[in-house]
Formats: sequence, C-alpha cells, structure tokens
Amino acid sequence: MDQALNLFDAQPVWAQSAIGLVALALVALAVNFLLKKVLLRLAAPFLDTRTLTADRAAARLATVAPLLIIANGIDLVPYLYPFVRTFVHNIAMASVVLSVAMAISKGLDYVNELYERQPQAKNKPIKGYVQVLKIVVYCAAAILAIAALIEQSPLLLLSGLGAMAAVLLLVFKDTILSLVASVQLSSNDMLRVGDWIEMPSMNADGDVIDIALHTVKVQNFDKTITTIPTYRLIGDSYKNWRGMQDAGGRRIKRALPLDQNSVRFMTQEEVEEISRFRLLSDYLVDKDKELAEWNARELAGNSNPVNARRITNIGTFRAYVIAYLRAHSELKGAGFTLLVRQLDPTPQGLPLEIYCFADTTDWNEFERIQADVFDHLIAILPEFGLRLFQEPSGLDLQGLKSV
Repeated sequence: MDQALNLFDAQPVWAQSAIGLVALALVALAVNFLLKKVLLRLAAPFLDTRTLTADRAAARLATVAPLLIIANGIDLVPYLYPFVRTFVHNIAMASVVLSVAMAISKGLDYVNELYERQPQAKNKPIKGYVQVLKIVVYCAAAILAIAALIEQSPLLLLSGLGAMAAVLLLVFKDTILSLVASVQLSSNDMLRVGDWIEMPSMNADGDVIDIALHTVKVQNFDKTITTIPTYRLIGDSYKNWRGMQDAGGRRIKRALPLDQNSVRFMTQEEVEEISRFRLLSDYLVDKDKELAEWNARELAGNSNPVNARRITNIGTFRAYVIAYLRAHSELKGAGFTLLVRQLDPTPQGLPLEIYCFADTTDWNEFERIQADVFDHLIAILPEFGLRLFQEPSGLDLQGLKSV
C-alpha cells in the first residue's frame, strides 16, 4: 500500500489529477452499474410488471447516487484548479436536481397509469392535473438547478420572479386557461374519453380519444385527428352525444315530401279496400264511429256530402305510419317520443315528418333500421293513393314535344 502511494506521489502533477479523475469516474460508473443492473433487476419482480414507468422512475432516481459521488469526490482529486472543482461540483448538483425531478415526473406518470386502470377513470381523467404537477416540479427543479450552478440561494431567484409575474402570466396564459377549463370539464362531467362530440368551429366530429391539460384529441369518422385547445371547450359551443348513447336509442327525424295534388277524400269502396290492413282495423272502426256521430249531430239531415266529414287518404296514411312505428320491434317505445306530423306546405310538396327513436346507438344498425322504415313507407304510399313529390327529370320531359 505504501509502495503504491509512493508510486502515485512520484507521478507528475497532471498525471495525479488524471488518475484521480479516472478513479472517480470508475467509482461512479461502478455504483451506477450496481444500482441499475444488479439491484433494480433483483427488485424487478416486486415492481409493477404491467408497465415500464415504475422501472424508469426507479432508474432515474438511481442516477442520483453516482452524481452525488462525483459532486463530493471531486474535492479528493489532487491538484485541480479551484474553478474546475467548483464547476464539476455545481454541474453534478444541478444534475442531481434534474434527476430527482425526472424521477418524480415518471412517478406521476405511474400514478396516472394506476388510476386509468380504475373503472371511474374513463369518466374523470386526471391526466390534466398530472401535467400541472409536472410543470410545477420542473419549474421548481429549474430554480434549484440554476441556484446550484450560480451557488446562490433559491430564495434570491424567487424574489426576482415577482417582477416577472406579468411576463410569466403571458407565457403561461394557455396553461392557466387550460387548467381552469380542465377543472370545469372534470368537475361538471362535461367531457369523457370515448364521448362522441361535434364542434363545427373546429371541424371536429368524432370520438374523444385523449384529454390532456392543453389539448383534447378527437378522432373524426374519416380517421383524421382534430386537436382542440382545452379552453375552447369552455368558451365555444359543442354537441356531446353521450346522452344519446346512455339512453340507448338514436333519433330518426326525416320527412316524406308528398305531392299535394294526390291528397283527397277516400270513397267508401277505397275505405273498404284499405280495411284489409291489420294495423288500420282499430283506427278505421273508431274513425267511422267518430265521423258518423259528428255528421248525425251536426248535419241534422243535410245529405250533401260536401258538408260532411270524411276520411282522407293522408289522414289514414298518418294513422298507418303511427301504428307501423309502434309495432316495429327495432324502435323505442315507452319513454321516447313517437309522432308523425305535417310540416308547412312548400313548393316542393307537403312534408310528412316521421319522428321516432331506433333501439340502438350503433351507426350501421341505425342506418339499416332507418332505411328499412322508409323503404316500407315509400313503397306502400300508392296503396293510399298518395305520391311522393320530386322535380321533373329529363326522363319525364322526353315525351314532351318541342315548341
């Protein structure tokens, strides 16, 4: 041992400094290897095997030990210039601060991952709050790291931040707005991952796939991604279809434009002919009784049919549509609005609007049910002497002679 020390002392000054630096580096690397390659592997079975976040947080934290060895061991290296010792020490201490901050950041990510495994995470995500905590951690780490580099108290830096408050508010304006918006969205349960939203001002129409502090990502139905600033969801209007999905039924609201020239009274023969419809049997019986009583009471022997109330083909068709919708097995019943109404007549015909709810929220199934309903109604219109209105086409004009 004494011979080794004597041999070391016999070396030139620069060689002693180089040997000391190499020895310090080797010790730091050995400790780093021991912690990350040995101890962490031994502890791996006790960590969460479903994610690498916990491993990464532990690895970041393990980096602190070799950095502390460098920060404190640099004073033992002989014949170094004082400014070199100070520089290496300060860099190492600043790196310690940043390593701890990065370990805390990974720890927060792990907490978020654990929370996302819970059933309530879909309704109340905490990703925005985690990002806010990360910003606070990194801001504090930046102040401490700068204080370590310049060898000044962090309180001195904080006292200077008061004069920069206006600048900081301007720089972090979007962050502050997004934080307030995230709190409101979460506390009022206004938005969840998986919600279908429409926001025309942002060209968004699809499912929410991510809610972060600054942005909300929406995957549109054409598979494009729209990124919406979080605070815009508080300031601007948007439609959330979650209520429809929770109700389990999707609205059908479409009108049949009827040719008004085809609307007329029905003859007794036509009424008898239409009575073969099973869905109209109760309606025709009740209607015939109602009209007979009214005519007997109000006409007082006047036999002129123009003064009598009579059955119309459009009224009968409305009754048929209502009965058909109520009997349809794939439409919602009690608790959901079902009506058939006439809208204001237009130059494009008399709109007969069907308003009901399909017993599904699946888009494919909804379109199939809606198409089936209107296929049937359009095909059965001639049975009531009614026609759909449509503009004349070239085929309609082929038979006209040129003037």
